Amino acid sequence: MMKRIFVLLLSNCFLFIAHAQSSYDNREAFSPLFYQQNGNPYRSASGEPGPGYWQNRADYKINCTLDTAMHKISGDVEIIYTNNSPDKLKFLWLQLDQNIYKKDSRASATTTQSGGRWANAKFTEGSVIKSIAVDANGNKYTPQYNVNDTRMQVWLQQPLKASGDKMKLSIAFEFTVPEYGTDRMGRLSTKNGVVYEVAQWFPRMCVYDDIQGWNTLPYLGAGEFYLEYGNIEYSVTLPANMIVGGSGELQNEKDVLTSNQLSRLNEARNSDKTVVLRSEKEVKDPASRPKGGNLTWKFKIDNSRDVAWAASKAFVWDAARMNLPSGKKALAMSIYPVESIKRNGWQRSTEMVKGSIEHYSKMWYEYPYPVATNVAGIVGGMEYPGIVFCSFSDSGEGLWGVTDHEFGHIWFPMIVGSNERKFAWMDEGFNTFINGLSTKAFNKGEFSTFSFFGTEEMTRYVFNKSMDPLLTTPDVIQQENLGVAAYEKPSMMLNVLRDVVLGPDRFDAAFREYIQRWAFKHPTPWDFFHTMENVAGEDLSWFWKGWIFNNWSLDQSVKSVEYQDNKPEEGANITIQNEDQMVMPVTVLVKESNGKEHRINLPVEIWQRGSAYTFGVNTTTRVKEVMLDPDKKLPDMNRKNNSLQLKGF
Repeated sequence: MMKRIFVLLLSNCFLFIAHAQSSYDNREAFSPLFYQQNGNPYRSASGEPGPGYWQNRADYKINCTLDTAMHKISGDVEIIYTNNSPDKLKFLWLQLDQNIYKKDSRASATTTQSGGRWANAKFTEGSVIKSIAVDANGNKYTPQYNVNDTRMQVWLQQPLKASGDKMKLSIAFEFTVPEYGTDRMGRLSTKNGVVYEVAQWFPRMCVYDDIQGWNTLPYLGAGEFYLEYGNIEYSVTLPANMIVGGSGELQNEKDVLTSNQLSRLNEARNSDKTVVLRSEKEVKDPASRPKGGNLTWKFKIDNSRDVAWAASKAFVWDAARMNLPSGKKALAMSIYPVESIKRNGWQRSTEMVKGSIEHYSKMWYEYPYPVATNVAGIVGGMEYPGIVFCSFSDSGEGLWGVTDHEFGHIWFPMIVGSNERKFAWMDEGFNTFINGLSTKAFNKGEFSTFSFFGTEEMTRYVFNKSMDPLLTTPDVIQQENLGVAAYEKPSMMLNVLRDVVLGPDRFDAAFREYIQRWAFKHPTPWDFFHTMENVAGEDLSWFWKGWIFNNWSLDQSVKSVEYQDNKPEEGANITIQNEDQMVMPVTVLVKESNGKEHRINLPVEIWQRGSAYTFGVNTTTRVKEVMLDPDKKLPDMNRKNNSLQLKGF
């Protein structure tokens, strides 16, 4: 008995030494109090919208005119706002994103010194509000309002009642299109004319939700958008020699296109190959546009959170049919200047748009809009419902990458309407993840060349101690960290969750369910966590802790190999250790001297009681090598200790 006690104490001593060499805390990793919020009538504990879920609605009718001499847009917007909340609303909040371009904006104060993507070299007067009128149940009046940076508050004479009351808000506005609009809009001068890319251009409703009430974070550049859904009709009046591409479907084709263009457009609707609607040679031909001074282009898009558009007399234009899983058809379109035509250039854009959207529609959720338009201009890459802006200079792998990424945003956050102002990882990160799968699928992997975990340098950069955790507001993330914290790391996270933790079948089913549940709604991170866990049947609190809430890193090592009674033919006991705080399941490859190999998959629960774990392998000869994560599917910080090669081999 004393001998047994001594052996037990000795083994515990060795375990203590192993713990002392590791920074891992099993109680922290597997704490039972991760979920501290219960479900409620609005949001179920299972991750679904609850029976009382609500969200407000904003329907827009917009008319605008482009003055090409002054680069100025003037217009008016009529907003039908529906209050589906259980609260009376005494005032409304709207977004005026053009105010970011004012010299005294908060964004100018916080970004220009450090430079970067959102710095403004030149400034405008922002959104000039010319008039505001309210029509509430026949009571028409001019309300009191105030503008604070990129937000406008409108006070109502009588509160907007709860549970479905509506009102109409009419606003006249104007602004100058900036040359470089924080890489989200702007003007590009080409040899055949200016390309205008116009976005965030009309007053839009802020979201009022069950989480925070009014969401009024200012627009500073890095944090993107959080918007209400509704139907949007808009018209753009400009010189007749210009071509317009916009969110949604063109409503008056016969008014703005030539007979040749109408014929070619109908041909494109029935063609899987790209059909040229306006060729490079026709750009300078006056006959390629209807005669006259100005034309008005009319568009409509349903169940959308925003609209954007582009216009130029320099556009080459082509299109092709997209085939959706339900049997519906949609149009892939591209508009670009002649400077964009080169080897694997924009003449392949429509092919790429079609390939990208057809893949996502089949894999995750069907594309909801009738048209998808890719625009070549000054913007490096930016997404809006049904239309994206990509750099006119891109070609080949770069053009595919940006086109596929920006159209991937149709799913996150245009369909799944998460709050981009707060949770970039739910937008950019989820999108970057699905981009990896679509790139493998496009044209037999023509542009699929990149692997996240191929080098230790990449892993060490992503998980370095100064990296911002994923649960960091985009405007708080250090600029040099944004590419990792918003894009790469959350994409890695989902790849690991799919390939290692859940497996493709369980992951894909849960991810599809998340998209289906929250299509055109406003999920929170907790709704995502709960959905993935309930559908997949796994408690993943340990996973979210390591990847999202903390900046933990992974380091798994092989410590020792010992034989039963010192006889290899009796089996081997292998000890592995978790050196850092992140935990993951473990795949172990054991090679024997006789050439036999054992692949052992150990669940994450092996780390629940401590940092060291010993398991047996039915060997018949001496072990030649033990290797962890042989397929390099995990972001291990130190691969040198992943392998133990035994002496003599």
